[in-house]
Amino acid sequence: MINKLVPRTAIVALLLSGCAVGPDFTPPPAPDVKGYAKEPLAPETVSVAAPAGASQRFVGDMDIPGQWWTLFHSPALNALIEQALKTNHDLTAAQAALRQAEENEKATAASFFPTVEGNYSASRQKNALGTLAATLFNNQPIFSLHTAQLTISYTPDVFGGTRRAVESAMAQAEQQRFELEATYLTLTSNLVAAAVQEASLRGQIAATGRLVAIERELTDLFHRQRALGQVADADILVQEAALAQTEATLPPLEKQLAQQRDLVTALCGRLPSNEPEQTFELASLDLPVELPVSLPSNLVEQRPDVRAAEENLHAATAEVGVAIAAMLPQFSISGFSGTAATDIAKLFTPGNGFWGITGGVDQTFFDGGALLHKRRGADAAMDQAAEQYQSTVVAAFQNVADALHAVKSDADALKAQVAAEQAAERSLDLVRKELPLGQVSHLTVLNAEQIYQQAVIARVQAQAARLADTAALFQALGGGWWNRRDVDVAKL
Repeated sequence: MINKLVPRTAIVALLLSGCAVGPDFTPPPAPDVKGYAKEPLAPETVSVAAPAGASQRFVGDMDIPGQWWTLFHSPALNALIEQALKTNHDLTAAQAALRQAEENEKATAASFFPTVEGNYSASRQKNALGTLAATLFNNQPIFSLHTAQLTISYTPDVFGGTRRAVESAMAQAEQQRFELEATYLTLTSNLVAAAVQEASLRGQIAATGRLVAIERELTDLFHRQRALGQVADADILVQEAALAQTEATLPPLEKQLAQQRDLVTALCGRLPSNEPEQTFELASLDLPVELPVSLPSNLVEQRPDVRAAEENLHAATAEVGVAIAAMLPQFSISGFSGTAATDIAKLFTPGNGFWGITGGVDQTFFDGGALLHKRRGADAAMDQAAEQYQSTVVAAFQNVADALHAVKSDADALKAQVAAEQAAERSLDLVRKELPLGQVSHLTVLNAEQIYQQAVIARVQAQAARLADTAALFQALGGGWWNRRDVDVAKL
């Protein structure tokens, strides 16, 4: 599926075609497991006749679209994410970091080539004839000297230290590329989660508003019954307290909604006073019914954080070669050619030229163990990177397993909550009809109200949980970055 996206393997192979000290990097093998849980995954979830209550089917090795959030079929969500991808500052910063890493890679690769420098200098001088012989043939103590010189220096990469350094820089650039993809995935996932949470809060506020209306209606009924001498003042006070308690639940929900809007605005790279126009309701978000379950062997290729950790290990492995090469003889070749004259017009006259060639070998015999300890430090850094890679892989598999368990449990929870809400609603309707007839007490009505209120809120939260955990599954599986249309995937 994404094998075509192996990062510049051919270039690295060419780079290391000569002799280079240090270990050659080999990508760690994928975990040898068949699934994400001890027990086999059920082919689909339960369903219930309610919004976001459809059965979700798990499709093995299903590819993930680059714009996976469009599966929620929300034009507002699509527009919001499109805006955020253009204006989010973290994403723009990650793009700049990638450009920096690519330029550093090119700067390191320049070490393969000789350095050519040109120099021109002009000076006015006077000899101390009482002490030194005249510099010029005409014995003039005061003269001008013009010198033009070209210097070429080159350090042959005999043991591959430069090649390993370039390999490390290439791996660091690849790491930053996957860090960019991780930032992209985090941004889009956070926006989907924020939209779902906003929709959930709006649903809870609407449900609470309906419950307040019911409480007020019952309070009015109690006042009419009191006028008829059917209820006591204490009963009215209890009902008024229940109404006040229900009304008190609205401000915290409204505060959360306002803060959620601030979060959406910030993710779009805007200030709070310039929030986007898109708003979200649960009814505007469709539940994706086909969910991908990538093969475990593919997950390590799909997750940008795992790929970034792999490139970090690659860079650390190459740095071991750099440290080993620094302990070996260092060869250098340099040469210069130039001309000097007392008159700039005669600068290139025959006989005024000079040149020189120098070859050298440097070998450190004693440095207090500095190079040895740097080599050992590079080995330790490689070991650290290897463990960090394994830790990232474990976390990736945990994320997928958690998301799969959540999707299944969310469906069960929603089915139970819908049943609880329907039962509570029937119970409340019944006691409301019986109350004027004197067949039930006001406490019975109050209890029925509270049960119904809790059931409505729980059902709304269960609907939102299904949508949010579905988005979390797409995020855990890598988000389909390899299918993005707005980047050149061949570079990835």
